[in-house]
Amino acid sequence: MSLHPSRSCIAFDGPHRIAQGPLEEVARITKLHQDAGTSGPLLVFDDADSHPIELDLRGSVDDVLARLIPATAAIEPVSRGPGRPKLGVVPREVTLLPRHWDWLGQQPGGASAVLRKLVEQAIRRGGAKQRARGAVESVDRFMRVMAGDEAGYEEASRAFYRGERALFDTLIAAWPTDVREHLQQLAAIAWDEQEDATAPA
Repeated sequence: MSLHPSRSCIAFDGPHRIAQGPLEEVARITKLHQDAGTSGPLLVFDDADSHPIELDLRGSVDDVLARLIPATAAIEPVSRGPGRPKLGVVPREVTLLPRHWDWLGQQPGGASAVLRKLVEQAIRRGGAKQRARGAVESVDRFMRVMAGDEAGYEEASRAFYRGERALFDTLIAAWPTDVREHLQQLAAIAWDEQEDATAPA
């Protein structure tokens, strides 16, 4: 996973939040905390999905920042082949059964246009569900790492998955403040995404 300097993330020194924002700034503050001495552990999470971010904190602050991949390095040149390059159309092989090709051949606009339309429809339908699933996984990932040893963890996890917001807040009320507040933000996003995913079209 490439480390883009502008990625939004959050860092903790033990249960205490020490930084949140672009990775470059969070990495700098995390390095300074390490140099100042810390009770730890120092943990950094991606804000979007709560995946842990491994920072190489060896050397100076400049050394740490230099190891972050620049934005320009993350952009790979796009090879343009046959097709409609101005639209970014990329030719790929598609394998279908004969009856699928027969059906596509009867549709107006040609097989490519029909396939693009079907894919766009699927993306729109599945987008909300995918976001909801990702948000739920983000909560579970962060809670397991940062609160797996806290009292009431199992009960709080079950309350989250059942959507019992008041009970969830009650069960995590005694957890470290910074962990609890970030977890509540993640949970609120997940519940909202789930509501959007199940709302009538």
